[in-house]
Amino acid sequence: MRSVHQVLQAKTPEIHSIGPDAPVLDAIRTMAEHGIGALLVMEGGQLVGLISERDYARKVVLQGRSSRDTPVRAVMSEQVITVGPLDTVDDCMRTVTGRRVRHLPVMQDGQVIGVVSIGDLVKAVIEDQQVELDQLQRYIAS
Repeated sequence: MRSVHQVLQAKTPEIHSIGPDAPVLDAIRTMAEHGIGALLVMEGGQLVGLISERDYARKVVLQGRSSRDTPVRAVMSEQVITVGPLDTVDDCMRTVTGRRVRHLPVMQDGQVIGVVSIGDLVKAVIEDQQVELDQLQRYIAS
């Protein structure tokens, strides 16, 4: 089974983040510019939260807050579930399913080294299944 480290190697190495005092509008703009669904919230080089499109919809739009006047800190998820580079894709799939999250920051030695999304995990599972299917077909054909 593929590890988180292997999944990260196949991705663009960029880590997108925003500060907790930035307006939510800046976070939404950044997500839209990069085609991503969440941003890490970093302060002094440390992970302090995560803001997602889900947070925006539930904590800004539905509550009638202003995207321009609301700081990220007010709507971010503070209890961020993280994984390590040696965790497996299977472990991560269980986590995103069981904890109902879509993004997992990857931590190593107290530092963020990447983020895996549910899309990254599904892609890895499909690729692994295709390899296994190809091997089985070659075995049967031989």
